[in-house]
Amino acid sequence: MSIKLLTADQVSEILGIKTDTLRIWRIQGKGPLFKKIGGSVRYAESDLTAYLDAAGRTSTSQKAPAAEAAVA
Repeated sequence: MSIKLLTADQVSEILGIKTDTLRIWRIQGKGPLFKKIGGSVRYAESDLTAYLDAAGRTSTSQKAPAAEAAVA
């Protein structure tokens, strides 16, 4: 089993947001799932993909799925 772990810098670049935004989201319980390994924060590529998949919408009036609404 091979799990690719990404740094906050890598995830912020992929999402086009600041690393500070990811830090705030972690504090608030929002955003993609993350792993705390020792003192390091890492994001599994599969968790980031799932987060992005859940963010998909077909219209601007579409509500967030229940699971995402809990973290958004």
